[in-house]
Amino acid sequence: KDSYGMLDILLKMKARAPVDFELVAVNLDQKQPGFPDHILPAYLKELGVEFHIETQDTYSIVKDKIPEGKTMCSLCSRLRRGILYRVARELKCNKLALGHHRDDILQTFFLNMFFGGKLKGMPPKLVSDNGEFMVIRPLAYVAESDLIRWAAHRQFPIIPCTLCGSQENLQRLQVGNMLREWQKKHPGRIENMFAALQNVVPSHLMDAQLHGFKDLKITGIESDDGDKAFDEEEFKEASLPGIQVISM
Repeated sequence: KDSYGMLDILLKMKARAPVDFELVAVNLDQKQPGFPDHILPAYLKELGVEFHIETQDTYSIVKDKIPEGKTMCSLCSRLRRGILYRVARELKCNKLALGHHRDDILQTFFLNMFFGGKLKGMPPKLVSDNGEFMVIRPLAYVAESDLIRWAAHRQFPIIPCTLCGSQENLQRLQVGNMLREWQKKHPGRIENMFAALQNVVPSHLMDAQLHGFKDLKITGIESDDGDKAFDEEEFKEASLPGIQVISM
């Protein structure tokens, strides 16, 4: 649903935006057993979109290297990233548009915090780790629930992932369930957490590289960012922004 939704948006932008760009849809066929490899080419041909299907048997590599019962994400993502970079290079693309949405970004933030000991997410725009491409995430501010509704409305031919999507012990799956449970019990919490990623106060965290505590000096000047000692923080009630989704 995410990739279909992103392609839908990019095609509309290509037709209307005052920016000229070329678009190539790329799919990696990982040779998963039973993968319906005819669905996507037929859909893209019907749309009239230039596309490239890259066929690489990463499924067999992952199944061979990862012990039974262990999650496959780490190796699978590294293989996919390397293949995607190569294909982008061959197609002479300079930007990679990925379908990560708002909920993916929050999940990544909590995964890094819970299991990696880092405050780190996925930004809407960042240079690739090999320095060769610009990675963009056009859906960074879009809620997954909106993409689900849009996919149903547009009747996208969704292809399930049987390689990793069915693994019950995925840490990402567990964090995703946690966020969905919070959203049910505490409406507005997801929106507040996402807003927090855009309102970072380094002086009130503990990363000495971002904020040099050792070199601080008394200024004698009042500042809202200064320490309020034992004052309790005041938090407003969560409120949901009024957002309208209009089908054109």
